[in-house]
Amino acid sequence: MAKQTVTVNVNGARYQRDIEPRMLLSDFIRRELSLTGTHVGCEHGVCGTCTVLVEGAATRSCLCLAVQVDGLSVETVESLGRVGALDPLQQAFWEKHGLQCGFCTPGMLMSLTELLRSNPKPHREAVVEAIGGNLCRCTGYQNILAAVDRAVELLQTQKEVA
Repeated sequence: MAKQTVTVNVNGARYQRDIEPRMLLSDFIRRELSLTGTHVGCEHGVCGTCTVLVEGAATRSCLCLAVQVDGLSVETVESLGRVGALDPLQQAFWEKHGLQCGFCTPGMLMSLTELLRSNPKPHREAVVEAIGGNLCRCTGYQNILAAVDRAVELLQTQKEVA
């Protein structure tokens, strides 16, 4: 099968690769770019662990071909923050124990990032709907919901300071 050249902006950096047209976006991110924060769980789009943002929209990277994002912008969990400078959502997950094993966390964070960008003060129902496609087997979701409430507080404080 002939390779296809794709150019993708991932986390603000431009990448160009020659890939098999059938390569999944999740494999492109993990194998071609060595960004392993995006996890792959069910490989059927059910669990949400592979969620990334494509042009700002939450997307299951295990259901999307890399050639479909040619010329587009992709954000992975690595775009959010770094050690010593966590994103408010990451900080809130840490403070409120919104993760245990951490496997679902990247997908949760990306789904919630999309929500908080469009709705900085979401009602509980909106939060539940936003993470409805992300499966977590460890936390029971209560700490994740508390983390979102804390993230809203942190984001509001950032706006007030700025």
